[in-house]
Amino acid sequence: MARADNMREGTRERREGMKVIEIEEQCQSCGGTGLYVGFAEHNGAAIVCHNCNGTGCHQYKHKYEEFKGRIARSGVNRVFQVNPGIGIGTGNGHALAEFGGMPVQEWEAGLPFPSGSEMREFTCPCWWYQGANYKLKPQWKECYGSLGQSFSHCPHFRNKEKCWQRWDDEQKGGKA
Repeated sequence: MARADNMREGTRERREGMKVIEIEEQCQSCGGTGLYVGFAEHNGAAIVCHNCNGTGCHQYKHKYEEFKGRIARSGVNRVFQVNPGIGIGTGNGHALAEFGGMPVQEWEAGLPFPSGSEMREFTCPCWWYQGANYKLKPQWKECYGSLGQSFSHCPHFRNKEKCWQRWDDEQKGGKA
């Protein structure tokens, strides 16, 4: 596309509320040569770089809307800090609150996720905090000595409520 066309397109997008950042940068795929040499090209062979079409120049274009504040999302009743790979939803005998989380109104008000908002029925503290906040992930020797292939294979996973109790006790300053 010619530069004049780029300018017209950018003007049209700005009229529609979109902003555009355009940068001409050295192509990272070919190092600015316009020629790409990968694992299949050898003995002096190269191909025309598909990223820059052989120009050596990559034209980066990013379209965006200026942030004016968080937009409410309809249809959401409950918010979860993270999802460690669990299917979250109603049905199969479960209500949303059983997965932890907090009401969307509390999240929108900026309240922190309280203790108990973790997916305690489905995860242990080690599994949960690996994704939610790695700095809080427990460093218990019994976890690391027995995890094996996955958290759910830990011999203590069946009794994860005891692990959560220990977690709660340690967070209150006591040691279980």
